[in-house]
Amino acid sequence: MGFFFFASRFLEGIGRPGVSTAALLLTAASGGGLVAYADSAAESASESSQDAPKKKVLVLGTGWAGTSFLRNLDCSRYEVKVISPRNYFAFTPLLPSVTCGTVEPRSIVEPIRRMFEKKNKDVTFYEAECFKIDAAKKTVHCRSAVGTNFDGNGDFMLDYDYLVVALGATVNTFNTPGVMEHCYFLKEVEDAQKIRRSVIDCFEKASLPNITEEEKRKTLHFVIIGGGPTGVEFAAELHDFLVEDLVKLYPMVQEFVKITIVQSGDHILNMFDKRIAAFAEEKFQRDGIEVNTGFRVVKVSDDLITMKSKSLGEVSVPYGMAVWSAGIGTRPVITDFMHQIGQTNRRALATNEWLRVRECEGVYAIGDCATVTQRKIMDDIAMIFKMADKDNSGTLTLKEINDVLEDICIRYPQVELYMKSMHMLDITDLIKGAVGDSHKESMVVDIEEFKKALCHVDSQVKSFPATAQVAAQQGYYLADCFNKMEECKEHPEGPLRMTGGSGRHYFRPFRLQASRAICTVRWRTSCCRAPRRLGFHGPQHSVALVLCICKQTSELAHKDAGSFRLDSQIHIWEGL
Repeated sequence: MGFFFFASRFLEGIGRPGVSTAALLLTAASGGGLVAYADSAAESASESSQDAPKKKVLVLGTGWAGTSFLRNLDCSRYEVKVISPRNYFAFTPLLPSVTCGTVEPRSIVEPIRRMFEKKNKDVTFYEAECFKIDAAKKTVHCRSAVGTNFDGNGDFMLDYDYLVVALGATVNTFNTPGVMEHCYFLKEVEDAQKIRRSVIDCFEKASLPNITEEEKRKTLHFVIIGGGPTGVEFAAELHDFLVEDLVKLYPMVQEFVKITIVQSGDHILNMFDKRIAAFAEEKFQRDGIEVNTGFRVVKVSDDLITMKSKSLGEVSVPYGMAVWSAGIGTRPVITDFMHQIGQTNRRALATNEWLRVRECEGVYAIGDCATVTQRKIMDDIAMIFKMADKDNSGTLTLKEINDVLEDICIRYPQVELYMKSMHMLDITDLIKGAVGDSHKESMVVDIEEFKKALCHVDSQVKSFPATAQVAAQQGYYLADCFNKMEECKEHPEGPLRMTGGSGRHYFRPFRLQASRAICTVRWRTSCCRAPRRLGFHGPQHSVALVLCICKQTSELAHKDAGSFRLDSQIHIWEGL
């Protein structure tokens, strides 16, 4: 009746049904004997009962779009891998401040791995560059510059179930001769550091003895090509850096400093509200910054910039430093991918309103590398009419229209925008305007009258600007869709399917939220009445102050309107 008797009886009981254990460890009271037992049947049963393998999500890029997606994604639901040649996130709106030393480069970057650690996210990161996407085989081809494999290079492949393309964009030179060789750009932290060194070099060169006044004017002529947000912000930062800091260090060359903005359009910031452009142009005129609109740069040499305008023809101006911010272009890997899927002759990947790449299942594109193609309501007008006409009478009553109006406005946001632009209170005003009978009581319309009512709605379809705010919102939206994908398959929350099937869409389509930053036009301003001067009095518009920049975050305090004192950056915000 010793140890081995009880041990044998116990081991017999393990094999009985309902008894399972992974391992048993017994120690004898005397002699130090040890008996170990492993139940392989129980282990196999446990393995078979495990959940199905997680879907693989592969994210390309660590910019605004990719980082916003990763921050908000529930990584416990997926096996997440990230590919990017840059192992940090850069707060790009502050790059102009880095060029002038207002902000140090280390203050606007955050290591990607540290970000995952803070968020307790189970994410695998590879510092490599994707050079090919194979949508047919659901693989991506990558190349690492920091490591090699056994073949002597850094190439490797990764497969995916869902691919999120957030590679951003590159500089678009429009094939202008000399731009790549002689101009600076402002896309990366390294670009800002190069510009900062070049500005100081220009002042040092102009301060040398035996330099003629003509040479000094040329050397201290700073030209910004492109009047978009990047060019305007950099011009404002550079002006304050020159007049408040450098002229005190180099007083002998103060009178030779000049800043010029070259813009091909009629106004700078032409993608935003006209009042914003007028305010910025007025501010630059007061500060002595020359704004040349209607000029297109056709050639850049080591000392001359050649421009062409309709009124003056071709003009050449000498310069000391030139910064090119005239637009964004497509990365080679995106161009190759677009050729694969039949999206040729495009600036960016075309996605639907749910940010999925058209003609590609399981592939999503967000940020500057993609553009959302909003479906036009007139293309689906017949199907919408048929869906609303529940009694098949061939006409629609106001009640039938109102029953599907919410789904129409969600699916086609241009309807709501058009009604707002025409100061219409509801759908009744839109229908009355088309029918032409403001006293009509029955409000019954046929298909032709319905088309007439909505024929001008698609004029409100606009592309989203390529800004950090848009990219961040797209990343957040797509992560939210991924987080509730399984739930929405059972309980869809999107609008009715107007075409291509019955039921509802799983999700609501992407909508850009209002009140997003445009650009910086002032620095260390003592008193600001910008909202009232621009005509922004309501709570829907705001001016946001960057109160502080602590590490990688900026605290924003919103004011509705009025006057306030500050010693910090001013961002003009507008409801897009």
